[in-house]
Amino acid sequence: MNSKEKLQRALNHQSGPVPVDFGSTAVTGIHASVVADLRKVFGLKPERVKIHEPYQMLGYPEQDLLDAMGVDVIGITPRNTLFGFPLENWKEWRAPWGQEVLVPGNFNVSYSGDDVYIYPEGDTSAPASGHMPGGGYFFDAVIRQEPIDDDALDPADNLEEFGALSDEDLEYFKKACQDAQQSGKGVTANFGGTAFGDIALVPAPNLKHPKGIRDVTEWYVSTAVRQDYIHEIFEKQADIAIENLERIAPVVGSVPDAVFICGTDFGTQSGQFCSRETLDTLYAPYYRRVNDWIHKHTSWKTFKHSCGAVEPFMEAFIEAGFDIINPVQCSAAGMEPEHLKSAYGDRLTFWGGGVDTQQVLPFGTAEEVRRQVRSRLDIFSRNGGYVFNAIHNVQARTPLENLEALLDEVRKFNEGR
Repeated sequence: MNSKEKLQRALNHQSGPVPVDFGSTAVTGIHASVVADLRKVFGLKPERVKIHEPYQMLGYPEQDLLDAMGVDVIGITPRNTLFGFPLENWKEWRAPWGQEVLVPGNFNVSYSGDDVYIYPEGDTSAPASGHMPGGGYFFDAVIRQEPIDDDALDPADNLEEFGALSDEDLEYFKKACQDAQQSGKGVTANFGGTAFGDIALVPAPNLKHPKGIRDVTEWYVSTAVRQDYIHEIFEKQADIAIENLERIAPVVGSVPDAVFICGTDFGTQSGQFCSRETLDTLYAPYYRRVNDWIHKHTSWKTFKHSCGAVEPFMEAFIEAGFDIINPVQCSAAGMEPEHLKSAYGDRLTFWGGGVDTQQVLPFGTAEEVRRQVRSRLDIFSRNGGYVFNAIHNVQARTPLENLEALLDEVRKFNEGR
């Protein structure tokens, strides 16, 4: 059974070896510094790591590392980064923590003391759209909010980053899928444009002069007091997304096994960002439109990311047509693994949840990591419907002995299946 077959069995809720993902999406990745360390652990040829997601400074795990780690899934991402420049013309850059990495050609930064600033489309004449504080390991969005006049708000301003797919982007996705098909691995794809209200995208770090509502706090306020405005945005965004999917689907066919739809977070550590009614009325209609189109016209499974205590929303995610939930933040209130699997495991694939990345993986012992990994595998893998990954991205400074313990425990678990 090859990796693609393992993933497909899991997504179809069939028992078997648990597929492993590290690096296929922007929420299942590995910090660039850890990618370099893992290459050393496995005795692989030293190479400068490519930063394929500069917002979180995620490193691209090359094929030899994926094989050494036992990873079964690879990802297809948009041609442009979150900062609006393409993944091409790689050049060397020394990261603030001292690592020599490769970054895209338009990855252009400036410095103020130990702070690093990055620019939309790499245009240093525009205001910076990202900031890495001294001692940091990733960028935060810089809020660039123009004064808001409620009488003059135009939904088109919050749609500037959503548009018709270019021929260049379509050819990029076609080529990426052709390459992925040759790997024998399972495939996730993020075609962009389907993330309704994803807070990482609201500040529009890819735009030089964003208009509309771009302040994070103001956006959350708007979900309560400007719902008509947001409905107009989401309605048009869904139209554009489906028009783009109509062009993409015939070109990429059945190569993607899972498609990333949205990374909007609905949970905190102890509760939810909104009511179930708000989820049902403000977000779910647009999720359902996209998911229904995908399920009608393709074989893809749809992937929803939401951190936090979202157990009360699981039924809503299912009703909206999602097949996969990630990152399965088991440390949040109400997110006990046994309950999640028993209540929803026959209808949702859990993608993640394999180890706590807030406490256990970065600060626990190797034995504590092993115990948690084995427990999560035992629970979530029952009757399929599980893809192993940590809870969100593996962060910088994660102890290598803990990562070795994690990978070894997953390997041992799968050997007997």
